[in-house]
Amino acid sequence: MILQLSHVQTFIEQFHILQDVTFEVPEGEVTVILGRNGAGKTTTLRTIMGLTPPAKGSVQFRGEQLNGLPPYAIARKGIGFVPEDQGIFSDLTVEENLSLAMRKKDGATKTRLQFVLDIFPDLESKLRQKSDSLSGGQKQMLAIGRALITDNHLLLIDEPSKGLAPILVEKLAQAIREIKKHTTVVLVEQNFALASAVGERYVIIDDGHTVREGKMSQLLQDRELLGRYLGITANPKSGKVV
Repeated sequence: MILQLSHVQTFIEQFHILQDVTFEVPEGEVTVILGRNGAGKTTTLRTIMGLTPPAKGSVQFRGEQLNGLPPYAIARKGIGFVPEDQGIFSDLTVEENLSLAMRKKDGATKTRLQFVLDIFPDLESKLRQKSDSLSGGQKQMLAIGRALITDNHLLLIDEPSKGLAPILVEKLAQAIREIKKHTTVVLVEQNFALASAVGERYVIIDDGHTVREGKMSQLLQDRELLGRYLGITANPKSGKVV
């Protein structure tokens, strides 16, 4: 397992957000964190990155404890984070945003840059444009691309399809499939059609607790679980993302 969370508890000020989060992430797969709004999904990603450090429990990356490390030290261990608000620099060009993410400017980095431009061809034609001129989908591509520029072994992505048109969601699904060939992905996603199309494993968080984890193929067959924790009552396989 590349990532392990064990009985993690996290507070934000006086609020006890994560009360008992436990799950494992296999290397080379896409694990999707599911749950209703306010369940603690985003806080889970931020806890892994040390942005909201755990008060109790353990976060391990490749067997090494992350508890107590600052976010920059966690990032240097090979964990990339794409936040929900994307975090790109709108007054810089696409090329400058990508350049800032580079730890080195060597041959390996150039190869990763070309990989980013291959899976997100929209970015290549806009390298010298200011990032604030991009569409919402292109900004999301740039945010993910920046995290791929470095040699990350694990990529945490928070709500990448939020606000995107269906055609862009389908392109995003294709990109995530390409990314997982090189990088393990943990994805927080409300769009269940996208989540089920790209995820091999799932974790359901409810009210700050892990309530179930397993294979996505099994979740798709469990109507009772889908209805209870995700509010899905229709055919869970419906949707255009394939």
